[in-house]
Amino acid sequence: MRPMDGVAVLTLAVNLPGPWAVARLRDLGATVVKVEPPGGDALARARPEWYEQLHRGQTVLTLDLKADEGRRQLEERLACCDLLITSTRPAGLRRLGLDWPALHARHPRVCQVAIVGYPSPHQDLPGHDLTYQARAGLLDPPRLPRTCLADLAGAEQVVSAALALLLARERGQGAQYAEVSLAQTAEEFAAPWRHGLTTPDGLLGGAHPGYNLYRAREGWVAVAALEVHFWEKLIAEMALTAPDRAGLRQAFLARTAEEWEAWAAERGLPLVRVREVATDGDPSDAGPSAPAL
Repeated sequence: MRPMDGVAVLTLAVNLPGPWAVARLRDLGATVVKVEPPGGDALARARPEWYEQLHRGQTVLTLDLKADEGRRQLEERLACCDLLITSTRPAGLRRLGLDWPALHARHPRVCQVAIVGYPSPHQDLPGHDLTYQARAGLLDPPRLPRTCLADLAGAEQVVSAALALLLARERGQGAQYAEVSLAQTAEEFAAPWRHGLTTPDGLLGGAHPGYNLYRAREGWVAVAALEVHFWEKLIAEMALTAPDRAGLRQAFLARTAEEWEAWAAERGLPLVRVREVATDGDPSDAGPSAPAL
């Protein structure tokens, strides 16, 4: 038995946050039906192999919800589902009769998680992951972000909200509605920077020489000897006479990043070489040679 065996999820959410969240619910055991518009999901066109991975084991239907027949088939699916996930702006949901008051009146057992861009009362403003990260102060122009932080972090909040709604319903509190704002999620994930933890003078931003990136003879290494016992062991094992950033910078030039990683694994130190991610979605190798400590 998996935690969500027997739970029926209906999703209208396209692009990335919805499919990621629903894939997590599927992995927990939920039965998933996804309704896509006639134009399909943009993710399928952008990265078809990732789309297939996220939609594995799901039923995907193409319905025109602007047409009577499409809405009729959707209503049939809603009548037998437990959870609806949407990512359409509220104005669009109202036109489809899928805003929470209208949905709840017709299907009182169905919970709904709505993915929106900006929090109330600005849910109808347009945006994407890039603008949410920009608003939260998470960008370093002109570089574009390496990951869709707002989308993926928001997706995890969708999973949490869905589980909470279903638990509340099972406890007799009735079906309820939750809204997940991707812009607000980005703001929350900017907290380490906002509180000075990851700023250049912060503990995790470069102030501690044992928590930093260093160039090796070939490649780079990431060192996370943050705790006192790791830091002291790193200094002792490297026989550092100058246990500061300059001393570490010089010492790491003596070996390649791969050699340093093997050296650290033998000594139980939190140090790995920096890897690149291949564009086909697979890491450049199998990962670190030792388990995380």
